[in-house]
Amino acid sequence: MAVLGLGKREINQHFTIRNAKLISLVLVVLLVIFHTASRYFGGRDSCEWLLSSGRYLGENVWQPYGCMMHKYKSIEAKSCLSKKRVAFLGDSRIRQLFYSFIKIIEPVWCVSGRLSEWSIKLHGGSSETLKQYQVNVSAMAVYLERLAQHGEVYWVLQEPVNEELLRKDRKVITNHQLELYNKAAVDALDAAKRNNRSSVKRLAASRKAALETIGQSDDGLHIPEGARDIGAMVLMNALCNKLHRPIDGSCCQTVPSPNLLQKLAVCFFVASALVLLGFYVLGNNRHHHRPVPPDVESLEEKKPASAAAPLGAAALFQAVCKMGIIMAYFYLCDRADLFMKEHKFYTHLTFFIPLIYIFVLGVFYSDNSKETRLLNREQTDEWKGWMQLVILIYHISGASAFIPVYMHVRVLVAAYLFQTGYGHFSFFWLKGDFGLYRVCQVLFRLNFLVLVLCVVMDRPYQFYYFVPLVTFWFGVIYGMMVMWPQILQKRANGNGMWHLGVLVKLLVLLLFICALAYSQDFFHAVFSFWPFSKLFEVNGSVYEWGFRWKLDRFAVIHGMLFAFVYLVLQKRQVLCEGKGEALFSAWISSPLFFLAIVTFVTYSVWASGCKNKSECNEMHPYISVILAFILIRNIPGYARSIYSSFFAWFGKISLELFICQYHIWLAADTKGILILIPGSPSLNILVSTFIFVCVAHEISVITNDLAQVVIPKDTAALLKRLGGFLVLATKR
Repeated sequence: MAVLGLGKREINQHFTIRNAKLISLVLVVLLVIFHTASRYFGGRDSCEWLLSSGRYLGENVWQPYGCMMHKYKSIEAKSCLSKKRVAFLGDSRIRQLFYSFIKIIEPVWCVSGRLSEWSIKLHGGSSETLKQYQVNVSAMAVYLERLAQHGEVYWVLQEPVNEELLRKDRKVITNHQLELYNKAAVDALDAAKRNNRSSVKRLAASRKAALETIGQSDDGLHIPEGARDIGAMVLMNALCNKLHRPIDGSCCQTVPSPNLLQKLAVCFFVASALVLLGFYVLGNNRHHHRPVPPDVESLEEKKPASAAAPLGAAALFQAVCKMGIIMAYFYLCDRADLFMKEHKFYTHLTFFIPLIYIFVLGVFYSDNSKETRLLNREQTDEWKGWMQLVILIYHISGASAFIPVYMHVRVLVAAYLFQTGYGHFSFFWLKGDFGLYRVCQVLFRLNFLVLVLCVVMDRPYQFYYFVPLVTFWFGVIYGMMVMWPQILQKRANGNGMWHLGVLVKLLVLLLFICALAYSQDFFHAVFSFWPFSKLFEVNGSVYEWGFRWKLDRFAVIHGMLFAFVYLVLQKRQVLCEGKGEALFSAWISSPLFFLAIVTFVTYSVWASGCKNKSECNEMHPYISVILAFILIRNIPGYARSIYSSFFAWFGKISLELFICQYHIWLAADTKGILILIPGSPSLNILVSTFIFVCVAHEISVITNDLAQVVIPKDTAALLKRLGGFLVLATKR
């Protein structure tokens, strides 16, 4: 253990977060330069990647190189192709492609060519026929160009054959002959392109797909249905992505022009940079100690190491400029056509192997707790940290496709809301601080990043669903606690009647939650009413908000009730929270610990047997193992005496990690994965994760800095700022 402790100290000494952020900044600059040069000087774009290259992620799951291919539904295809016509010209294999296209939507407009296959069969694969074929393709290029002036023309390269399965009269159609004919067609089209005549695009993706699946062909000649479907979907993406702009279809898309709010955001950040430059020119760039803010979900105050001065003007504009640079990175990652994006694909290895890695690191970075009371600050940070890391792995691996993992992650989201109820109730119960300053500080820290992203990334507030959830529940907790009669610990002072009053308040809140959950009309009446509609509606509907809210509707009140019972028991000295002591007496601790383990295992068995998400989601609000986890973590005295500093570090920035992942770790608004290092999945994950974590930490620091300036302690000044914000929000 001494060796491990020495190793941790050396790592922490040489690899600080400041150094990590500098390295990440250098990496971002180099990656931007590399991808810019590759994209604009390499002569290839995402449309060409879609048509010419790709690989299988799994059975019938096709991944074009560097971009995402949308899976079109019938209604989308009809909308895209309603005023176009599609024609397929060729042999029986083109007819197969045509049938696959029909499965997506009725044919409307396109041209595909393939004339080589039967030439090989009828003429025995002679070299004279091959030369004549190239002459014919060259002559056709003129007419194809004329067609291309009014639409899009695709030349489909020949897929391979399975020579062993071919009939005797088809044996002459060899893969070598097909390659020669493909080369002849490509050369003829390229020659026309050099003469500025050809706009014909080559479709080679279906050929690449067939190379891996031709062994499944029934007759050796016609390619399997899966490869044909890929070819048809590639064509649909090439034709429709520019018009339909699916968020999970980055291939063949052009960058949309920034809207007015995005342009104003750029102007604001540029103006801030100019002001900061002025401070440096004038020499007024003194740094001040950063005031350390209270935790937004805890009763505990972070104590500054030294007396903290108010944030200076230069430091304020420096924080804004840093935020502007970070937002530029967000935009480049998930809105500009610069970095690559790929689909997620779930396998058990991609989820469980990283899970093992992070828990090994969590055990390695274990330290003694400064205090041993139940759910102390270090323990709750640890709890939030490991849950957030599990959720990140869950998202990037696409593990929602595996229902047992999905159900366990649902518990983690409920646990976050449980902590929201526990932390805020504890603060109000013990501190009794219902002041406007405290409320605005909490709301600012919860919402600042999301509100900036809503502008920069052009997304509705509900898109970042977890922040609306915790914001809503904070308002509910505050309203319940501030409402008459205000029942606080200092007033209750062990009086059973006051305690009964708290339980009555919680019962009223429970009835309100049930009314919202079981009355659709009441729910819509509450959340579709202005100004709530501005926050909770997406495209004029509260359906998405309703789904998210109802999944964990009892988690917060569960946390509040637990906090109340725990604080009452603690006040009456029923619990044993000393170092090394079991939480209860031996005759209670042992059976309770055993019962908690059985409960946890029983839930895992039930969740692992889930076959249908809808049915399991219906049961989820009524089943909770959060209390079981708390008991397992806290009943043994030795378990309360240690914590993982690794997980706790991530827990302190868990909110920023959850939000930032949407655009700079995942991609296409979480539908895909951001690719910074193409061709090397492992290295790409390491680099993108490193940058992502550094950015999340810096945003946390910036948010805390700006909160001290944006939310003044003076009530009159604070009311004026709130009034100005409400005016802007109303106009918006």
